[in-house]
Amino acid sequence: MRFLLLILLALSNAYSAEPDEAVRSMTVATPLRMQNILFFGNSLTAGYQLRASEAFPSLIQQRLDSLHLPYKAINYGISGETTAGGRQRIASVLARQPVDVFVLELGANDGLRGIPVRETTQNLQHIIDQVRLKYPKAQIVLVGLEFPFDLSILGGGYGRYGTEFKALFRTLADKNNVAFVPFLLQGVMGVRELNLPDGVHPNAQGQKILANNVWAVLQTVVAP
Repeated sequence: MRFLLLILLALSNAYSAEPDEAVRSMTVATPLRMQNILFFGNSLTAGYQLRASEAFPSLIQQRLDSLHLPYKAINYGISGETTAGGRQRIASVLARQPVDVFVLELGANDGLRGIPVRETTQNLQHIIDQVRLKYPKAQIVLVGLEFPFDLSILGGGYGRYGTEFKALFRTLADKNNVAFVPFLLQGVMGVRELNLPDGVHPNAQGQKILANNVWAVLQTVVAP
């Protein structure tokens, strides 16, 4: 009888060890899902006349990789794009892949063409609404822009237009409670050695500063 009890005890210990092994196998860490950051903008985002690797979204990808953050930067910048153009293509872009972070950089071409601030505001709001409708959990970063000089020196209503144009971005950011980059071209606009010969588009060195300006805000969104 004592021998039989020892056998039963040994079997009991053997079976009781199996759940522990199963639990250990379940605790193995699973890889983090790669998340998408969409950069939706114009030539400033596209990296006009530069290699794709020199545009600021690619530079931010390098920073993400160096920090081992599970994000993929996707550049949807199109040179010459206005907010109206962005409004037209946003649905097709959102349908291509999941969106975890959406960086919205549009409006510069509206300002250069003198498009009414109200129209620019409505188009940007529509884009934000579409992102939130399709991906409610996506984080949105709005990028601000402004003119390089006081437009009031041109007379007429130019000064008022410049003031309203600059203000529309922060107003939208506050209204929608989204992260905000105050001025994408801070430290680059008007600096000859940081721009292409046209004096408008950042060169490779200028794009590095754009990357820093965006990263200063974006890092608070993607930080673990």
